[in-house]
Amino acid sequence: MLSSKSNNPENQDQKTLIVIVGPTAIGKTSLAIQLAKHFQTEIISADSRQFFKEMSIGTAKPSEEELAAAPHHFINSHSVTQLFSTGDFEVEALALMHKLFTEHNVLVMVGGSGLYINAICNGLDDMPDIDLNIREQLNQQFADEGIEPIRKQLSELDPEYFAKVDQSNPQRMIRGLEVVLSTGQKLSSFLTSNKKERPFNIIKIGLNTDREKLYNQINHRVDVMIENGLVEEVKSLEAYKELNALKTVGYSEIFDYLDGKTDLATAIDKIKQNTRRFAKRQLTWFRKDTETTWFEPGQNEQVIAFVGKD
Repeated sequence: MLSSKSNNPENQDQKTLIVIVGPTAIGKTSLAIQLAKHFQTEIISADSRQFFKEMSIGTAKPSEEELAAAPHHFINSHSVTQLFSTGDFEVEALALMHKLFTEHNVLVMVGGSGLYINAICNGLDDMPDIDLNIREQLNQQFADEGIEPIRKQLSELDPEYFAKVDQSNPQRMIRGLEVVLSTGQKLSSFLTSNKKERPFNIIKIGLNTDREKLYNQINHRVDVMIENGLVEEVKSLEAYKELNALKTVGYSEIFDYLDGKTDLATAIDKIKQNTRRFAKRQLTWFRKDTETTWFEPGQNEQVIAFVGKD
């Protein structure tokens, strides 16, 4: 049976990281908190949007009550004005975990950002040098023509990477395109290195449910975001709208509304549609990992029993 406190703080061989994955709005936060309370331990967020302290409503951050229920890390940890890459997360999170594992045998990681989860579980590949002129050209193309030409070119040149990238994230798509245009090799070809060994055990738990039920939960969450003041939050961030952190679902659509490109009802429908598409891509990514054991939302006791037997 797993226990939370370490008998030998110097020995990390028996340490365990419980990783909770799944699509947005599935209930990962609730499960993470229950596991953290059960094992008297702490939570590391691997949600690439919840790092940013200026973005709360549109990122569905844990509530104040949820944050108080268990210690959380990498929530409100950075500003949208700071560059914080997957590689930065790998370095900072592993350093934090090393420290936390001196106090706990078990830690909980939770999030829907597959690249960030992968960085901790498997390590990142060594990326090639790219031509900065190409990056500048692509950024200018995005500014002039929008994302569609970049999306189309990436889908043709690196369909494997395109299939799993967040297609609403221009930074990620430009990254894929700049690699293939700079090196002649697909970014996906660099994402196949051997898994890096970690000094802790990893147990992966996935949450999923009937698609119609999930989509209803997503639609309801978006309605709640609007009720809670999403439009006002986005309006307060207009000065930062060109930053990559803000070019994401829930923010891009409201910026279009504020710019007069669409009406509010259409913007809300677009958020729901784009979030459903994002959830579908998340599931495609996480289902490829055969080490993940899947549960329905609400099966918290079953998850605790499963983890305890591991």
